[in-house]
Parts: sequence; C-alpha cells; structure tokens
Amino acid sequence: VLVDKAWCLNESEPDSIKRVFKPWHERLNITKLVSSDSDPELLVYVPFNGMVKLKSIFVWGGAGDRAPQSIRVFANRDDLDFDSVGEAQPTQEWPLARGARAPVEYPVRPAKFSSVRSLTLHLPNAFADEETMELCFLAFRGEWLPLTADPIISIYELTPNAADHKAPASELAGHHSIS
Repeated sequence: VLVDKAWCLNESEPDSIKRVFKPWHERLNITKLVSSDSDPELLVYVPFNGMVKLKSIFVWGGAGDRAPQSIRVFANRDDLDFDSVGEAQPTQEWPLARGARAPVEYPVRPAKFSSVRSLTLHLPNAFADEETMELCFLAFRGEWLPLTADPIISIYELTPNAADHKAPASELAGHHSIS
C-alpha cells in the first residue's frame, strides 16, 4: 500500500486515514483511527505500489456501534467521489460484522480482483444512528507483482498496406508473366 498517497473523503482530521494502515501486531490499537466528519460515511482511496491479486480485505471499526455497517469496494477506480459513488456498480460489497472485537477478514471474488492497482472503499453507514463512523484497521491479503515500467505497445493492421511488405524476388517465383 502506498500509504502516503492514500486519501479519504469526509475524515474529521486531515490525513488520519494513514493511521488505519498499521502492522498486524498493532491491529487492536484503537487510539489510531479515522473518524467521519459530518455524517457516518467515508470514501477511501488506496493505491498499491504494484499489481495485486487480492484474496481478502481486513476491516475493523472497533467493537462499538460507530463501526461501519457495510462496505462497497471498487477495483481500479480513482475517479469516484460522493456524487458518483452511489450510482457506480461496486466490484464487490459486503455487510460487515457488528460488535467484532478484532479485525474480520472478508474474502473477495478472485476473478474480479486479479489485477488490482488501486481500491476505492465506500463505507456508506455505521451501525449507530450517530453522525460519526470510526475505522480502526484496514489491511489486504494477496499476491504482489511489480508493475512493468513501460507499457507494451502493439500495432495491428486491419487492412495490410502492400508498400509496407516488400516481397523478396525468391517469393515471387510462382508468379509468371507473359511478354
């Protein structure tokens, strides 16, 4: 995860989303969290430093009712905001566990997450009817592959151009003309 390039919309404190990406041994630390600002909704963008074959997502909002109730995940979408995310079709979505005392692992459909460069996570609501949602831990399990530096560029001809394909004299052996 490129933590420095991750961002969150509607967080109460700028860049607090970076606190939820923590080592496994600190996963239960609830002092490092992100809270929503004006309503219980968060939109989180997570870029990766390579291509990821994602297997599962770990999400935890703490044991209280300020934890997220559901999550909608979009693979390779960096163009979403609160105006467009409601109408967009998620790659996968889940209801989240209520009252969990530790992060819960949610398996993904492998075919839908086989070449992920970034994820956008929409957490639309919390269990409580309050104005705040809290997210304490976010992690991902999968296989990492390095990104290739240069894209592969191929040119295909729909209609061949004879000038591009000069045939040597030996290939013209079967073609005779009468003079």
